[in-house]
Amino acid sequence: MVVVVRTDLGISKGKMAAQAAHAAVNCALKSKKSDSSNFKKWFDEGQKKVVVKGQNESTLRDIQQHAREVGLVSSLVTDAGLTEVPAGTVTCLGIGPAADSEIDSITGDYPLF
Repeated sequence: MVVVVRTDLGISKGKMAAQAAHAAVNCALKSKKSDSSNFKKWFDEGQKKVVVKGQNESTLRDIQQHAREVGLVSSLVTDAGLTEVPAGTVTCLGIGPAADSEIDSITGDYPLF
């Protein structure tokens, strides 16, 4: 699983962690329902998660479109607006779980957070 976090928002580390957790949980639940064998493999192997930097909302939406085109689970996270950013702000994108090679073909060139 990869979580792409926007770098243009200037959110705190704690906020970033919470948003990344939302993406990971959303993707895990979607995957468990729609791709249970892949979910089980990911879960049994330690639930690997990688966090990378995405420049802005447009970047996240482009990545999500690519993930959809190749059939990967994804979850675009929008904030409730209770703390650091306005309601509806897109903060991050989760992709997977899936094979490393499948996700790397989409996010492999993005720098680690």
